Amino acid sequence: MVVGVERLPAGLGVPAALPNLLRVHQRFPRPRVDDVAAAVRSELRGLDLGSRIRPGGRIAITAGSRGIRDIVPILRTAADAVRTAGGEPLLVAAMGSHGGGTEDGQRALLAHLGITSEAVGAPVAASMETVELGRTPRGFIAYCDRGAAECDGLLVVNRIKPHTAFHRPFGSGLLKMLGVGLGKAAGAAQIHRQGPAQMAGVIREIGEFVVATGRVLGGLAVIENGYEETARVVGIPPARIADVEVELFREAQALMPRLPVETMDLLIVDEVGKNFSGTGMDVNVIGRWRIAGLDEPETPHAERIVALRLSEASGGNAQGIGLADFTTRAVVERIDFAATYLNCLVSTYVQRGMIPIVLATDRDAVLAALGSLGLPDPLRARIVRVPNTLHLEDVWVSEPLRGELEDEARVVGVPEQMRFDSAGRLC
Repeated sequence: MVVGVERLPAGLGVPAALPNLLRVHQRFPRPRVDDVAAAVRSELRGLDLGSRIRPGGRIAITAGSRGIRDIVPILRTAADAVRTAGGEPLLVAAMGSHGGGTEDGQRALLAHLGITSEAVGAPVAASMETVELGRTPRGFIAYCDRGAAECDGLLVVNRIKPHTAFHRPFGSGLLKMLGVGLGKAAGAAQIHRQGPAQMAGVIREIGEFVVATGRVLGGLAVIENGYEETARVVGIPPARIADVEVELFREAQALMPRLPVETMDLLIVDEVGKNFSGTGMDVNVIGRWRIAGLDEPETPHAERIVALRLSEASGGNAQGIGLADFTTRAVVERIDFAATYLNCLVSTYVQRGMIPIVLATDRDAVLAALGSLGLPDPLRARIVRVPNTLHLEDVWVSEPLRGELEDEARVVGVPEQMRFDSAGRLC
């Protein structure tokens, strides 16, 4: 089956030439932990695990689906700390419906992230079975991975980061791990059904309910800087998880990488995928949420977004491809629709799974996107090109944007033409 069109539609007003691009190097705040294992040991000592773990007690440690830079040494050190305190650590897959919503898929996803029993020095369990720990005051079910529920205690580990479905007063972190990660598909579906306006409140309510059961020994929060380096590790006593996470969320927001300008005609994203963001492209970076009933932010704003390729590491999961306006045949032919649609249906944000306009090549997609804008002078088009929405240190902007660059951005080299190879791939 041929996907997309072989040539650009006639009468589109395709520009005869494209503006030159400038390479721009951005600098982001860079607090960094030099010895991650030492930082984890120090923070866990502050939780006094030895007084809370009975000899031989099994302790579940959460392992999520996000690409956290130092997750293997963090989990390995946490497992060692549990063992030193007299317990037996068990790494538990806590990733909602990710990995295709199957045990094998979740185990494979953990292995892809380097989280194996050999690497972390502890058994790794992946199951989609859950039990109900009870109901919150408003009647929400606190689902929990069966293996974790059968352990004698729970240590919650996750990165604090802005989420892609709600944005206040916290994002992705320890509370979400308790409500969604450990809740598997059932927990994720229950929470997403509440809609973006209610999600944060429901996640907190369920998270605090799980903490109140006495199962949680504490939380280990990780914050990364804009270079995917560990900026801070924080051990949090159970009773303070919710409040401290709100504080850490503000810190994580300030460290996020961002685009060098706030408004543009065209944003070109070379590669999208789950390894860059849960939505393929980070909605906090591109300024698009595509959630029915939720207003889009004023900035950043791109009139058109083009997604050129789907990363191999995403395993065909193209969740979030609907955030783009144009894409290529190379993207669509790589999509695993079952995995993509599972994420979209569980989240309820079906717009994010809709296929954009599909063109045969990168060149066609870029030209079609510009042509659709009807600009009086395409050579004055305000274009930003990024490798993905996670790595934004080195990006490209068209010459008309030179005067609008943020203070942290500097131009490197001289203007260059946008070049395509013989197959129409953007070089």
